[in-house]
Amino acid sequence: MRILLSNDDGYFAPGLAALAAALSGLGEVVVVAPEQNRSGASNSLTLDRPLMLKQAANGFHFVNGTPTDCVHLAVTGMLNTLPDIIVSGINNGANMGDDTIYSGTVAAATEGYLLGIPSIAISLTSFEGRNFAAAGRVARELVERYTAKPINQPVLLNVNVPDIPYDELKGIEVTRLGRRHKAEPVVKMVSPRNEVMYWIGAAGAAADAGPGTDFNAVERGFVSVTPLQVDLTQAAQLPAIRQWLA
Repeated sequence: MRILLSNDDGYFAPGLAALAAALSGLGEVVVVAPEQNRSGASNSLTLDRPLMLKQAANGFHFVNGTPTDCVHLAVTGMLNTLPDIIVSGINNGANMGDDTIYSGTVAAATEGYLLGIPSIAISLTSFEGRNFAAAGRVARELVERYTAKPINQPVLLNVNVPDIPYDELKGIEVTRLGRRHKAEPVVKMVSPRNEVMYWIGAAGAAADAGPGTDFNAVERGFVSVTPLQVDLTQAAQLPAIRQWLA
């Protein structure tokens, strides 16, 4: 079995090391991750310059590009044999609700999915990063389950693990994405050279966080597993738009 790992926090991130350690022994583990932290890069591809692939002392490969670049390069050029599964993470921080649109962690898994490979994005839902080992154990169990019992259709799973010890997890729930309130305003600053600068504001609080959502599951101590799709068509509006254009 060949497992391709990537992330958006960079090849040096502790979550990636924990994921590689957790999945070792299940097969051949290959890591291709960004050279730098590319959180929030979403599904961007680098088209304005060539990409460089290098290898770190620990055997991990890194690319001077985005998470999507990493998976695309690995699958379409670097590897002689396609991976059986792709796992992206373990992200330092949650990727729930609207976060998935911006997340480089989810984007790396999405690229694998678009290339026809079962893919999982996994995140630890706090920035403290106390329990990467617990999230790694969850990732291993999911890969083992998929290997023993494959799903006979394309799979893209978004997994969020509460930042608590493994023995305190309440179980796993299959969820839908919740929704957040709009983001906080940008933060305006002035540089020492009197230049106006802006920091993107923090994400908003959860708005749609009721039963069945990823927010609700994680809040109650459950691992949230959300199957994602890439079709952005608003099918319910097709008749209305046809009538509008008639």
